[in-house]
Amino acid sequence: MPHADKGQTTLRIVVVGAGYVGLVSGACLAALGHEVTVVDRDVARVAALRDGIIPIHEPGLDVLVAAQAAAGRLAFSTELSASVPGAEAVFLCVGTPPRPEDGHADMRHVMEAAAEVGRSLDGFTAIVVKSTVPVGTGEEIEARLQALGRPAAFAVVSNPEFLREGAAIDDFMRPDRIVVGTQDARALALMEAIYRPLTEAGAPLVATSRRGAEMIKYAANCFLALKITYINEIANLCEEVGADVEDVARGIGLDPRIGERFLKAGPGFGGSCFPKDMLALMKTAQDHGVPLRSVETAVAVNDARKGEMVRKIIRAAGGSVAGKTIAILGLTFKAGTDDMRSAASLVILPQLMRHGARLRAHDPAGMAQAAPLLPGVAMAPSAMDALAGADLAVILTEWPDFAALDWRAAAATMAAPVLVDLRNLLDPAHARACGLAYHSIGRPLRDAAPAAATPLAAE
Repeated sequence: MPHADKGQTTLRIVVVGAGYVGLVSGACLAALGHEVTVVDRDVARVAALRDGIIPIHEPGLDVLVAAQAAAGRLAFSTELSASVPGAEAVFLCVGTPPRPEDGHADMRHVMEAAAEVGRSLDGFTAIVVKSTVPVGTGEEIEARLQALGRPAAFAVVSNPEFLREGAAIDDFMRPDRIVVGTQDARALALMEAIYRPLTEAGAPLVATSRRGAEMIKYAANCFLALKITYINEIANLCEEVGADVEDVARGIGLDPRIGERFLKAGPGFGGSCFPKDMLALMKTAQDHGVPLRSVETAVAVNDARKGEMVRKIIRAAGGSVAGKTIAILGLTFKAGTDDMRSAASLVILPQLMRHGARLRAHDPAGMAQAAPLLPGVAMAPSAMDALAGADLAVILTEWPDFAALDWRAAAATMAAPVLVDLRNLLDPAHARACGLAYHSIGRPLRDAAPAAATPLAAE
């Protein structure tokens, strides 16, 4: 992992927001050798962080936070106005959820944080926007701060994050690129100093305008979502023509013009970024009279995908799930996180219950977050507890724990050994050998047949 050497410039940095992006960024900036204070208005969260309690599930984050706090490079506070004076850079890492009324990014928290920072400046400071914000936000923040009439000099910089939940520390410390949007020479030099341990290790720094950096973030996320949408539709066709989408994805992914990442068929994309960023970009495009038909279609296809998965589960159950117990393996939007934002489970499970199914679920990390969002779903302490006596099982999140299960033993405990694998986590031949009637995504329909005869019809 890149780290600061003895010649590295130590800078004083404030990070506003102790959520996912803020906490990961703060800990990693401290690991680069800087003195970092993470500020959040949530008193309970800050108190927990001071006690070493991490409020999110992110592999390795607890160890990193503890190490940087022990080294005296990472602190937590609820007082933003008291933390800003003396800081060379203030990173804004607050949420920008979609507004319910129109899908635009809700900028209230960003603007409130920026105004409080502006009122506390006492010397040249880079105000670094790491939150995902619409194009032109940097100019709006700058104008608002100038209107405060403060004498201290400042520069507003766009520095979008590209963190994957479950791999965020590695993404920060070994980035594909670091995007910095500013035309202020002093601010650019400061950002180069902040990230020098990473650039010296080979990470490219892309210097562009603020609007360019803001656009890069949205364009990148929407393109990745397009790839997921595309492979999901190809998976549907593969099932009908007898091809295997896993082979197809590998065959096209080896083309360097395409790339293998984000070509994994499944129940559709979710999480904190793709859904809201696509809506925000669509709204920005509509406001400027520029249609983004590919993005609009991808949003519609992804929304419809959840209903397709419900119908697939019902077909695997013989045409009806009424009165049947279904074991749900995985609730979070992806493995490696406890994040439930836009998770497929939030759409698929309520629909199954409306069809009369009884649901029993297990997730290695997300049950505490999922329980209040999914009333009526029983939470099981283990995957095997969820499977015992079930009429059907569904793998909804690609946790490695589920691939490692003793599926022969699991099939023996189920009332009917039927598995719908919406993540293609298992090898079809292995699943059939375990006695499962196995249904997956984008694979030939013959793969549903178990090795031994079963009264349940294969899909």
